[in-house]
Formats: sequence, C-alpha cells, structure tokens
Amino acid sequence: MNAMRLSTVAIAGLCLAAALAGCGGAAAPSSGDAQVVDGGTFTLGLSSDPGSLDPQLGAGSSLFTVTQFAYDPLVSVDDKTGEIRSALATKWETGTDTVTLTLAGGVTCADGAKLTAKAVADNLNFIADPNNKSPFLGTFFPAGAKAAGDDAAGTVTITLAQPAPFVLNGLAGLPIVCPSGLADRTSLAKTTSGTGPYKLTEAAPGDHYTYTIRDGYTWGPGGATTATEGLPDTVVIKVVENESTAANLLLSGGLNAAQVLGPEAERLEKSGLFAASTPAVVGEQWYNHAAGRATADPKVRLALTQALDLDELQKVITAGRGGTATTMATNEPAACPGDSVSHALPKGDAKTAAALLDEAGWTAGADGVRAKDGKPLALTFLYQNNLGSSGDAAAELAVRQWKEAGVRATAQAQNETTLTGTIFGAGDWDVAWVALNVGSPDQLVPFLSGPVAPEGTNFAGISDPAYDAAVRSAMAIPGKDGCKAWLDAESALIAKAEVVPFANTAVRTFGKGAKFETPGQLIPTSIRMLAK
Repeated sequence: MNAMRLSTVAIAGLCLAAALAGCGGAAAPSSGDAQVVDGGTFTLGLSSDPGSLDPQLGAGSSLFTVTQFAYDPLVSVDDKTGEIRSALATKWETGTDTVTLTLAGGVTCADGAKLTAKAVADNLNFIADPNNKSPFLGTFFPAGAKAAGDDAAGTVTITLAQPAPFVLNGLAGLPIVCPSGLADRTSLAKTTSGTGPYKLTEAAPGDHYTYTIRDGYTWGPGGATTATEGLPDTVVIKVVENESTAANLLLSGGLNAAQVLGPEAERLEKSGLFAASTPAVVGEQWYNHAAGRATADPKVRLALTQALDLDELQKVITAGRGGTATTMATNEPAACPGDSVSHALPKGDAKTAAALLDEAGWTAGADGVRAKDGKPLALTFLYQNNLGSSGDAAAELAVRQWKEAGVRATAQAQNETTLTGTIFGAGDWDVAWVALNVGSPDQLVPFLSGPVAPEGTNFAGISDPAYDAAVRSAMAIPGKDGCKAWLDAESALIAKAEVVPFANTAVRTFGKGAKFETPGQLIPTSIRMLAK
C-alpha cells in the first residue's frame, strides 16, 4: 500500500503491502565511468504479480511500477525541488475552483491514435464517478471534481467542488488511458492502452511481462524522449517473490534491477552494486474497525499498540538500517515535511495495555489468554512478504509481545496482490502491516475516512469526526501554508492508535548493468543501459 504506493503506495511500496508510489520527473542518472549503450534488454524483478493491469483500478505498488512503462500522467513533479513539471500537459493554470491544462501537441497512443482533450476529460470523469471504485478518487483526483475537454484548444478544464491545495501533485500520479482502452475497459486487464514510452507486447501473469520501446515519444516527464541514448529497447518485468532469489539473480546478471529491503540488501551493498534509494514508510500498523471485530473497540486498538515495543520492532523490521517514522506522506519531494509521528505514537506500557484490555472486558484466564463472553482474544495478523527475513522476524516479535499481553495472534505473510485483495475486499483480518507511501497528506484522506472497503478505499473502516473536521480546515489553506494543519490532523489519529506508523527506511533498488532514478518509483525514461 509506493503518487501512491500501497507498498507500497509502494502502497512502498506506494510502496501498499500495498504501496501507493510517487511519480516524479527524473533527470538521467550519472553513469560515472561506465559507457552508456543503446538498446538491449532491461530486466526488472518485481516482488508480486500486479494482477489486473488496468492502471486506474488498483493501488498496489506492483501495478504502479508496471503502469509507468505504458502510461503517462498529465504533469510530473521535480523530485529535487517539488516544482510541477510537464508531462502530457505543457501548461497549467490554477484558480480558486478550476484547473486548466494545455496538452502537448502531437501526443499519440501506442496504437497510433491521437490523445485528445476530450479523452483526457473522460479519464478524469471515470475516476470521479464513485460507481467505478477507482482508488484514485480523492487520492489523485479530488472528490466531486468534474472535467471538460476542448479538442480545438487542446485544453482540459477541471472544476473543483471544494478547495484542493495539492491538486497538481495528485495529477502527477494519475495515469491517462487512451481512447481504445476507454472504449473497451475490460481489455485493460491484460493489455495496455497508453501514451507511455513503452507498450506491452507479452503478458505471462505470475511469470513475466515484456514491454517494447516506442519510437517518436517526446513528451515524457520534463521533456524526456525515447531517442535518448542508453534506453533499452525491451523491458522484461519478472515476478520474483523471494528476496534471496532476487538478490542472487542480481549478482549473477539475471536481473538488471530489483528492490531489496531486508538483510539481503547488505549483501548486495557489499558487492558494489549500484543502488538508487528513496525514503519510505515500511512499518505501518492498521486495525480493522468493522463491527464484530475485537479491534473495533478503541480501547483494544490502543492496548494492542501499547503492548508492543515499537522501537524494537522498528529496528527489527528495518534490519537496523531505519528509524522512527516522521510523517505519513514521505514520498520525495514530500509536500509537507516535518514530524507528525514521533511525539504522537502511544508509548509502550504493558501495565496500561493490560488495564485497557480489562476495561474492554477481555480478562485473562488461567492459561494467560484473554477472553470475553467465552471467546478468546484471537487476532488474524497480516503482513506483506516483500520485507524478507526482517519482516518475518518483526512479525514474530509482535506476536510474542501480544502473547505476553494475553492476546493470541496468528501471523500470515502474503504477497501484495493477496494482501490488498483481502483488506480491500472486506476479508478476514484484524491487524495488518500495510505501508502507504504518498507525497502529500491529502492523498491519504480516502484511506483514513469516507466510504469503507469494498465500496471505498477506507479499508480499515476508520470513522473519526475530529479528523474529518481537521481535513476540512486544512483543505481550505493554500498549498504548504496548510502543512501544520495537515500534520496536526495526522498526529491526532496516531495518538488514538487509529493508524500506527512505526518505521521508516531508505528503500533501495539495486542495479547491475544499468542505472536509473527512483524518486518514489522507478522512472522508465531514466534507465541507462551500461556496457558490460
């Protein structure tokens, strides 16, 4: 749960477990003394299969990764300055209740069709329709907004229903589908229909996806083009769920790039491989608020949080390479840098946790297990498998600490596709480690409020009137002037253990035989193949 990574975000993660990942404009990486070579094949390892390839109906980091190759957003964000840059649009004007974008001339789809302003508006209105259940509604496109396209002028006008201080940042994460894909939406599950630098030419779900470069592409982020020396002709994205396998393939040359988060990263670092890194939340705990769940009780949520040693968990899950989380929107360049987390996290306190569970009616039996009305306090605890052995160790530690508090938790490691399907599909879970990685705090709102999954993206079922009121106030303040209000709103949620971000780290994508940029997400036009 990582733009957005349910990861992954990915969202690192954005980065969703699920990682919602950032989409920025990137300059070409320096190749040092290595010679850049044209053509060839770039092979990227992916920790889970993206599932359906429809770029507007999923929020997982795996889907977001592959989406970048075939689709473009309307604008991009400079990963160093945070300034809005060109992509499909070359000009933009923002007013109090409208945003007008002028499209680049000569933009074509992979099938040769022209991308029109009307088609862009159709994309935005598809996302705006709640019946379509796009996770980008309220995340990358403001709720209640409507779009209209003027083909003659080449402009798209967005009319806002309420203030949207980071609307352009959101549009930078929103992939635009071409007319043929809009006409046959079901085809997007297995094919691509975009304006991006590559087009999908082979799909073997669960194994690999092959993309081929497009000639004449000139409208990439910040003016990127496929005529740039060093870009690969072919990109093969291989599904490699096991982190050790991915590391071995990198070292042997079987992969040119893969994100490795756990202890295997140290081995790769010592081998001298290239690595691009980006900060991300990797430890973020969510509770299922649905009626009938033990975690629907705020006292239970707070008790489960205070039963944990979050500092120790942070060290374990990051293999000693991370730190305490600072904000919930970390994708660089973060729209609101600061610290909404460290001072707000509930402190570990076994006695207080026990007292809260007693107050909630969960009393310890002779075997130490707490029960209520004859039912034991047993939890289903999900976490994503892409953190390798450090993720497994952290999950085992959490289970042990909950056991000491009289809570029986069963940990289940799942790949991103399975995990996001469970939490967004109203499946069986009580606690989940899902790292949402986004670039601006407004992009988190639909995950922290509003319609509950599966009708909406509020997969935990959070309902907090104080947060809703704080969001309304923050939305009314232009841009970065509202950052304090946004961070205060996050802190209030965290203090009540509505969501518990406990670990940050520098997520590294290692490379061999190629270099690239990863400002929240690997940017296809930044790839440079290197001579062997």
